[in-house]
Amino acid sequence: MKLLGIGTDIVNVKRLTKSIKKNKKFLKRVFSKNEIKYCSKKKTKFNCFAKRFAAKESFSKALGIGISTGLSFNEIEVLNNKKGKPHINLKGKSLKNVNKLYKKKIKVFLSLSDESNYAIACVFIYQ
Repeated sequence: MKLLGIGTDIVNVKRLTKSIKKNKKFLKRVFSKNEIKYCSKKKTKFNCFAKRFAAKESFSKALGIGISTGLSFNEIEVLNNKKGKPHINLKGKSLKNVNKLYKKKIKVFLSLSDESNYAIACVFIYQ
């Protein structure tokens, strides 16, 4: 496998919490319906949202194109498998733009973590 990109991001949970509480449209603009449903059920729902926000930022950094260049936050979906392992599911125009960027299929590895006030994500993209 060839390493194509690495991205990391850290999010202040309190800052993200304020954004969510202050602007109701923020959730729908940034998170998919599946993410909102998943995180809303969690006891530490704001940490859950913060980890996903960090993952989206990390993914765009690993691609090297940024959110404003052909990616939409709510089309970069962070899901968990049955054992809890997180992964990225691309949808819509974001998927099409990533497919244009890389002619071959890519593999995305994602790690998430949080500690009370902070959430962090790290993304590795391979081909």
